[in-house]
Amino acid sequence: MRVSQKLEYACRAMTQLAKHADGKTITRLDEVAKRESVSANFLVQILNDLRRSGLVTSKRGKLGGYLLSGKAEDISLYDIVLAVEPTLLEDTTTSEGESGAAVRKTWQLTSAALTESLTKTKLSSLVESDDGPMFYI
Repeated sequence: MRVSQKLEYACRAMTQLAKHADGKTITRLDEVAKRESVSANFLVQILNDLRRSGLVTSKRGKLGGYLLSGKAEDISLYDIVLAVEPTLLEDTTTSEGESGAAVRKTWQLTSAALTESLTKTKLSSLVESDDGPMFYI
């Protein structure tokens, strides 16, 4: 499956915000960009999409930054997809031709399964599955 760079970065940024989520700790843009090796200029555009969707809030100024608007266990990957790549799950198939209806039905079922999986996968599970760096002695 091909995931856009924008969607990948949005998930990574949201995971960073979730790691530091206590409802009041603001994470600066440059911190997220550095931790995730992402361009701050591109990341600010993505975070603005997430803010417009109500998934994050922002604070301006020298001590400004971003924080989750809700709990990580209440935010799904589906929410993130809708915020930054809303056309990803659109049905673009047609029922034309002899096989069109069968092909369309198959893609609709596949899309429904993906939507269900994205809805069930919560941001908190990305934080929990992040094992961090491995150190060997």
